[in-house]
Amino acid sequence: MTVATAPSFDKTALILALLRMRTFVALILVFAFFAIAAPNFLSTANAVIVSKHVALNALLAIGMTFVIITGGIDLSVGSIVGLCAMMAGWLVLNGVDLGIGYTVWFNTAEIVVIVCLIGVLVGVVNGLLITRLAVAPFIATLGTLYVARGFALLSSGGRTFPNLTGKPEFGTDTFPLIGTGTLLGLPVMIWLLIAVGLLAHYISRRTTLGRHIYAVGGNERGAALSGVKVNRVKMFVYMFSGLCAALVGIVIASQLQASHPATGETFELNAIAAAVLGGTSMSGGRGKIGGTIVGAFVIGILSDGLIMMGVSSFWQTVIKGLVIIMAVVIDQAQSRLQARVALQQEAALEK
Repeated sequence: MTVATAPSFDKTALILALLRMRTFVALILVFAFFAIAAPNFLSTANAVIVSKHVALNALLAIGMTFVIITGGIDLSVGSIVGLCAMMAGWLVLNGVDLGIGYTVWFNTAEIVVIVCLIGVLVGVVNGLLITRLAVAPFIATLGTLYVARGFALLSSGGRTFPNLTGKPEFGTDTFPLIGTGTLLGLPVMIWLLIAVGLLAHYISRRTTLGRHIYAVGGNERGAALSGVKVNRVKMFVYMFSGLCAALVGIVIASQLQASHPATGETFELNAIAAAVLGGTSMSGGRGKIGGTIVGAFVIGILSDGLIMMGVSSFWQTVIKGLVIIMAVVIDQAQSRLQARVALQQEAALEK
């Protein structure tokens, strides 16, 4: 007589599943904690504020995700935000003086295009340093971090460009609507996040370029040998990261109706934290846009919740740093566990 035994409980599979779902688990835990601990956290007004903060961080983190998937890093995004905010302020307030007694003024749409091109141009510089001059991404983007911040300071002598309300005669009176306007009941910046998020998701999952981005991060030499234009892929991700940073700079200048050269300081930390917390591997080859956006929600809720609880800004910085460290440690644990499971599966197949 044979007795049927129940299948053994696979603890490894459960742990691996939890590690893969860590972003959603973290989001639920953080949300539940602040819903109990922080007064008025669940209010509608706070939900609007959090959504706006999340939109800015998520926009920046989407570009960072592509960079990290290729095995790189972009430390310059915060400075690009500041530079682009200042350029937007400059164009709204002063136009472009041709030096012959004539000033060229641009409307809001033209300003957005010009500033986005500036962000892309900084991305081009990053890409060329990394691909053509073989500078390590960390060093290259650290250098452009200082250069972009320096140009932001030089553009106004360290002063703020105030009162960016625009002028109707030049078509710039709509500039504040980018950061403060609504469309179908949602803030314009949320629609901007949705558009960029969908575009990035489509590129990563539905295009040859997206497959090449993952291939470069997974095995750069193998990708090159299989015909992938590695340098072109790297150029694209840094240009896209610069574009996302430029959009954030424009939104902040529009929202505050002022631009300051210090805008965007430490933003790169939030972007990296959101991407890594969302499941993007710092070693490259793995990451999802959806996960990054959820990670941005975790960082946004954490930041706003700590503020509402009256936690010192110094402690907030410490906590964000610990979150990044913990996210990387968990990512490494997931990688090791996946490798072990793969080896076990191969051994089982050989038997």
